[in-house]
Amino acid sequence: MKVFAISIFTALIFFASTCERQEPEDQIELTGTIQSQGITSYQYGTHTLNTEDEFYALKSEKIELDKFVGKEVTISGSRIDGYPVDGGPLYILVTEVKEQ
Repeated sequence: MKVFAISIFTALIFFASTCERQEPEDQIELTGTIQSQGITSYQYGTHTLNTEDEFYALKSEKIELDKFVGKEVTISGSRIDGYPVDGGPLYILVTEVKEQ
């Protein structure tokens, strides 16, 4: 039984290591000014990114967006499925922030 389990585990490791890794297709890059988000009708996101002609709701699990409030930045991230709702903006999960 141990030999069978080890064989399966080894096969899974081999398969995982040979799979081609791809960047998510929904990766986007946007440039604008980050603002703290106050009370909104759509109630999602912690911050917004205001570009020349659009605004986006933002959140990040790794980056402290408060450090960039009021600054012109370029963000990288991906759209969060299921949004926009309640007339709100697109919802972006931020993975990287670069100051301009």
